[in-house]
Amino acid sequence: MSYRTALRAAVAFVLSAAALAAPVGVASASATGSPASNWPVSHPRVVKHFDAAAGQLPENQVVDADHSVTLVFAGSHQIARVTADGSTKVLATLPAPADGGIRTPTIGVAIATGLAKDQDGTFYVGYAAGNDSRTGVWRIRPGGTPQRVVALPADSFPNGIALDRATGQLYIADSSLGTVWRAPAAGGRPTAWATGAALARTASFGANGLKLHNDAVWVSNLDAGTLLRIPIGPHGRAGTAQTRYTGTPGIDDFAFPGRGDSVFAADFGSDRVLFIKPDGTRSVVLGAADGLDDPTSIGIADGTLYVTSAAYSTPANPDPNLLRADLGRGY
Repeated sequence: MSYRTALRAAVAFVLSAAALAAPVGVASASATGSPASNWPVSHPRVVKHFDAAAGQLPENQVVDADHSVTLVFAGSHQIARVTADGSTKVLATLPAPADGGIRTPTIGVAIATGLAKDQDGTFYVGYAAGNDSRTGVWRIRPGGTPQRVVALPADSFPNGIALDRATGQLYIADSSLGTVWRAPAAGGRPTAWATGAALARTASFGANGLKLHNDAVWVSNLDAGTLLRIPIGPHGRAGTAQTRYTGTPGIDDFAFPGRGDSVFAADFGSDRVLFIKPDGTRSVVLGAADGLDDPTSIGIADGTLYVTSAAYSTPANPDPNLLRADLGRGY
């Protein structure tokens, strides 16, 4: 079974569950964004198309101030930089497992996942490879070769990751084991920082996207369709998980446009980007008509919104791409 075939089967299962649970009466997206949003999105355009057959399925991203975007290509296990003019350069390739990752939970193929960046240009990449010698978080220093610095068990699925630069700690969402791991970025043994039913998977993927924001770890649960806030307490301990939003099975990565708790979220299950307010109300700001094809991650920099589409589930003419849109002034 090919990479895309195996992954498409898993994604189809996720999307069918999402369709059964999806709420009705949500407004359609338009090219100019939804007027209900308090952070207007306009002029969406696809700035780069990728090669699905080569495994260039963008799963996560880091956006720099110069509008270059560093991407994780899930299928080719690569990290690549796309400059503002659209040129692409592969920075590193993670070593593929000999068996292709057949023991990787849910999907049965190895996949590169989350991405975080330190101020010195070092990248940290999540890798779900289905074996004990590959699965975990890999460090890529500028000009260096990938090195695994956090080892996770074969039955884990490291997904979204974030780096706390103040403490030097990595936080890792585990979609298989329903855990947020915490580990030193310099390398070392991970600890299960947060666990519980709110993070667990019920079908395919539990804890998924992860961000640090306002003294808390925020995590999406794709199966449950929820967005959680877990306070970082004294001595770095995890507080009680708080459900801040529910109702979108298929929610993946997300990003905060400002200091408040409003958030843009990729709705992988329905080819949408949502704007979610702190009170839980939402509006659709981008959709399939704008170029989304299984959106997987959100990036924000200098008044610009970036969305990656991995096109995992598209059976014919998949269009993995990077979309860019303008952000108006919000509050």
